[in-house]
Amino acid sequence: MTVFVQLLTAFLGALGFAVLFGVLRRCLWVAAVGGMLTWGVYLAVDAWLHVEFLSCLAAAAFAVTISELLARKLKLPATMFITPAIIPLVPGGTLYYAMSFAVHGDLEQARSYGLRTLLAALAIAGGISLVTVLRELRARR
Repeated sequence: MTVFVQLLTAFLGALGFAVLFGVLRRCLWVAAVGGMLTWGVYLAVDAWLHVEFLSCLAAAAFAVTISELLARKLKLPATMFITPAIIPLVPGGTLYYAMSFAVHGDLEQARSYGLRTLLAALAIAGGISLVTVLRELRARR
């Protein structure tokens, strides 16, 4: 899949979830661009390092950082931007395959995809936590 198509689908996916989660109309496009840029960071880091965990970690950290900046600029809650920005990173495909292989009895493939899903989820949580902790530490100075 070309980079353009991936960025377009990340934009549309983030836009759809922004609508679903009730993001203000005036912020829908900004939230969708955040999702697209987050996926762009994922693709760039993955092309550079070829490590899915670090790609997810960096992209999640970027998503939180850009969301915090947008929230301050637009005087809105950061979660309004974080949630749509993180959506393109959610490992839905690997979770689907893990469950499908488990149901069909191929436990080796299920374990492999399950581990990839778990690592992606941990990387997303780690990226969010990292930026949040650094922001809190900076605020206490």
